[in-house]
Amino acid sequence: MPRPTQAYIDLAALTHNLNVTRQYAPHARLMAIIKADAYGHGLLHTAQALKQTDGFALLELDAAIELREAGYRHPILLLEGFFSTKELALFEQYQLSAVIHHNEQVAMLSTCKQQGLDIFLKINTGMNRLGFSPEQFPSALESLLTNESINHITLMTHFANADDAIDNQSFTQQLQCFNRITTEYELPYSLANSAAIIRYPETHADWVRPGIMLYGASPFADKTASELNLKPVMTLSSNIIAIHQLERGDSTGYGGIFQADRAMEIGIVACGYADGYPRHALTNTPVLVNNQRSRTLGRVSMDMLAIDLTGIENAQLNSPVILWGKGLPVEEIAQAAGTISYELLCALSPRVEKTVINPI
Repeated sequence: MPRPTQAYIDLAALTHNLNVTRQYAPHARLMAIIKADAYGHGLLHTAQALKQTDGFALLELDAAIELREAGYRHPILLLEGFFSTKELALFEQYQLSAVIHHNEQVAMLSTCKQQGLDIFLKINTGMNRLGFSPEQFPSALESLLTNESINHITLMTHFANADDAIDNQSFTQQLQCFNRITTEYELPYSLANSAAIIRYPETHADWVRPGIMLYGASPFADKTASELNLKPVMTLSSNIIAIHQLERGDSTGYGGIFQADRAMEIGIVACGYADGYPRHALTNTPVLVNNQRSRTLGRVSMDMLAIDLTGIENAQLNSPVILWGKGLPVEEIAQAAGTISYELLCALSPRVEKTVINPI
């Protein structure tokens, strides 16, 4: 009998979220971000649910090739581009697009004999991660415009603080910087991530790059996914595999950091940090037991965690427990664990079986 820890992937919810994204950005083309195994959801069935998107973007060359070999003809963008001239042959063979973000890549392209390569030229407007500085940008663009191997060029940047509801000064400065240095060029733009798609329509331009919103999680600390009409795609679920009665003063788990202040019943759930559940989630992190809200107790172990069964009706061995997903937004778990929903979704362990529901 397989271990009960499962990740249920709702493909209908993925398609719903794609349609919601189109409603937010009705005039832009959508480049669905499916890096990191589609944020932990599984590459190929995610691509199938998102087949009505206008393009895919990811980091892993082998995953891009896998998409092509599975029959996807969409534009596929590699977000860190290529790392050697040897990879350029694969970009041509599989008709892949590349983000260009440093001079070494421009130099590699100058010796390239491939034809018809589509390029996204990345500008560093303040994120200070990847991209050409405003001072470097004109010469980099000129080199690309005169390179006969290149077909189309799109100008792009990435916002560091589009999700900040209080102070958008950084966002404003980045957008002004981008507009100032690109205004003389009649080239397509790609600027908006999930947060900017929702909050800043002026950034939609030609291509938008939705990521976390496709998977049904909010990019904002001050708005829930349901408020944005997004549905959770992944539900992480397991079962109770043991039940114990604690007396006042009894503890549970490593370090005994939780001590009962009264007689109580607890359940042990077959899910731990080796499954991708955050070890640093504290007591009182929410869970659903038989669709009733409860909480974790004590320290998360590698393979198990403890939950409070006080007041939970019909709790017994094999009762289902939702760790995040339907009825329990992953953002709540992330907040309780001092992290973000992106990390939890991407950290799902390979040992957790993914079960597709509501296939398209």
